[in-house]
Amino acid sequence: MEELHTALKRAFATTYAFLVKSENFHWNVTGVNFVQYHELFGEIYDEIEDELDDFAETLRAQNIYVPASFTQLKEMSSVEDTLEILPGKEMVRALYVDNVKVHESLLTAYQMSEMYKKPDLCAFLSERIEEHRKHGWKLYSSLQE
Repeated sequence: MEELHTALKRAFATTYAFLVKSENFHWNVTGVNFVQYHELFGEIYDEIEDELDDFAETLRAQNIYVPASFTQLKEMSSVEDTLEILPGKEMVRALYVDNVKVHESLLTAYQMSEMYKKPDLCAFLSERIEEHRKHGWKLYSSLQE
């Protein structure tokens, strides 16, 4: 069961780090595609922000403490921080790559939840996976010429 708890905490931390990066890019994007990228990044972080509290409560319902300190988030997330301000298209590319990491972490947690026969977790994670599939599609499409 500990491996399921670890997978869930990693998925939460990776999702949270992705949210922070999306907000960073939303606030700091510039350039000719400013409006489109600003709206895309805002749409992504709004959706995640709306669900993050549910994610935390889902963890607590499993008697798992939520990794919410900066140190825990950095240690448990596979999303790396971006310290410089990137050009808009590079922001999209970075979010696309990181969205794959979020998707993979959610899928791992889902598979572990199936293994431990936790249908409530599977249902929640399935919804999160679907939302990140949509984010990935929008980001990928925004990278095309």
